[in-house]
Amino acid sequence: MVTRIKLTGGVPITLEQAIDLRQTVFGSAAAPPRGEWTRTGLIFGQPNQELPYGLRCPRNATRGLQSVLQAFIIKYFLFDSRVMEKSLPLDVLLKPTEAQQHEALWQSISTILWTIGEKIKVVVVLPGEIPHIPHSHTYFQDSVTEKLYIFEFTNLEDLQIFIKRYLFFFLEDPGPGALLFLYSAVLTRQTAKIKTDLDAPKGAHLMGPFEEGSLNVVTLLLAGRATPYLHNGVVYVGDEDHYALPQFGILQRSSIGLIVWEGDNEAVQASSRQPGSRLKTPAIPIWVTSCCGHYGVVFNSNRELLRNYHAEKRFELHYYTCAGCHLSMTVDTRSHEDPEAMLQRQNSTAASSKEGSNSTPNTQDIVATPLERLIHTKWMDAKITFHGPAPPSLNY
Repeated sequence: MVTRIKLTGGVPITLEQAIDLRQTVFGSAAAPPRGEWTRTGLIFGQPNQELPYGLRCPRNATRGLQSVLQAFIIKYFLFDSRVMEKSLPLDVLLKPTEAQQHEALWQSISTILWTIGEKIKVVVVLPGEIPHIPHSHTYFQDSVTEKLYIFEFTNLEDLQIFIKRYLFFFLEDPGPGALLFLYSAVLTRQTAKIKTDLDAPKGAHLMGPFEEGSLNVVTLLLAGRATPYLHNGVVYVGDEDHYALPQFGILQRSSIGLIVWEGDNEAVQASSRQPGSRLKTPAIPIWVTSCCGHYGVVFNSNRELLRNYHAEKRFELHYYTCAGCHLSMTVDTRSHEDPEAMLQRQNSTAASSKEGSNSTPNTQDIVATPLERLIHTKWMDAKITFHGPAPPSLNY
């Protein structure tokens, strides 16, 4: 049971700040935001049931944000927690108590915000009881934004103590926990910088129309900048009729990675929306995934996976979505090096051709599930063996 403590301190949000915040995030202050943002909290599964390490949320626009937070929570349980020993098996590491769930959550929220604030200043917003801003033709009340108090922190320890103290605001179900986290991230980055990050025409906003949330939210939480470009560094784009303009991608290696598969559209797959090595090869073997617009997390518990070539030849991967779905698989990158496996693949292709199909050497890619195609964007041609039935789709 989480103890509720009365909110004290903070500066009430002004009309100008509320309008700017809503316009930056949702595109308008005169119309209400999508309703799920005011009623979706940051909720774990029950500690005594399956997958207690996982956040749970319906498929709505908060899913991308929650998937990034989930990745940091997994990082905390597998690699950061001081009370855990390396020798413990995965199923023990990922069976936290309620107290451990809460610790992982406030640690992860603090870590993400501290990174966005460039380890200088973080802004956190929490709601009071009474609205500070009346309903009008320029501002449509949403029951959260107009009640916000603004808190600033320049010290990580103070930030952690504050988030831990008021964690119940994020845990309420139904409640605005996801929105409070997003607002805090946006104000920490600053709305003017967010608009510059988006590199989009005037009036563009952070969320967009996407069912599970925009990749801009994901890059804000992962890299500290809401960039739509996933390539490494800065790329100058122009032609003979226009000056080359910079597209700012991922400026440094990420601690948590990102892999993306958006379908068979080759133009999209080859575009700047494909992650560069700074996202594909993070510091820790945990990746947020976006597969045809559906978000999840893939992870491995061996820190050496991204440091040792031999560890990457054959390894286990786990896939989790905030719908409470968990899949495990073996990824074998040796299959294309194994002459016998290559011969079997060629024979299989030849047999399919004799049966009158239009098979090519890429037949396995054609019939692969979306999740397999996603994994292949990182480990090309790897053989993927699911432990249990392969997922027919990612529509969960």
